[in-house]
Amino acid sequence: MILLRSLLFQVAFYIWTAALAVPFLPLLLAPPAWMMGAGRMWSRGVLGLLKICCGLDHEVRGLENLPAGPALIAMKHQSAWDTFAAPVLFGDPAMVIKRELGWIPFYGWYAIKAGMIRVDRAGGAQALKAMIAASEAALASGRSVFIFPEGTRSAVGARVPYQPGVAALYRQLGVPLVPVAVNSGLFWPRRSLLRRRGRITVEILPAIAPGGERRKVLAELESRIEAATARLVENPNSV
Repeated sequence: MILLRSLLFQVAFYIWTAALAVPFLPLLLAPPAWMMGAGRMWSRGVLGLLKICCGLDHEVRGLENLPAGPALIAMKHQSAWDTFAAPVLFGDPAMVIKRELGWIPFYGWYAIKAGMIRVDRAGGAQALKAMIAASEAALASGRSVFIFPEGTRSAVGARVPYQPGVAALYRQLGVPLVPVAVNSGLFWPRRSLLRRRGRITVEILPAIAPGGERRKVLAELESRIEAATARLVENPNSV
């Protein structure tokens, strides 16, 4: 039954995506905020299809921990679900994505138009400078910056080193750093077709104030996110 539900979702996902891909093309000539709004609509549709087809829903805890103004949001990355959910959970974030995603027809065009921040992970210092500059521009327009600090999806229970990019952004941007834990990998494992019934929990943790020492902040960020994620994984239905 899980496999059949998962296959049904996959078919519905492709139909939903194809139905919107071409109608969204004129938005390439519109303001970026319009494209971001369209992308958020697509993401909400994906989450709705997950609920209908697979019985997979989500809840968000700790919304009171989001600062009133723009922030740097760092979220644990266990599943493709995290990418779909971020625009819905956090409104209008400029997401840091790998450069290769910009090459995907339609999706890549729309991501670039919506102001996503593409990073060449092999680009070294020059790529880091470009990421910081794009993030500063996003903050100046009133948007938060969203990043997966591990740089890639990690399996449930696995520890992937946090990348220095999040620490560099923290140091340069001068805004609160918001850790976010999630247990999405329990229900939508990476590199798996299965989508399990249940409720994904996203927990927004208290923000780390700007101005801290970079290494200490990176260690604190990792400690907070990993501890909260482990708790959510161990007790996925706890309140």
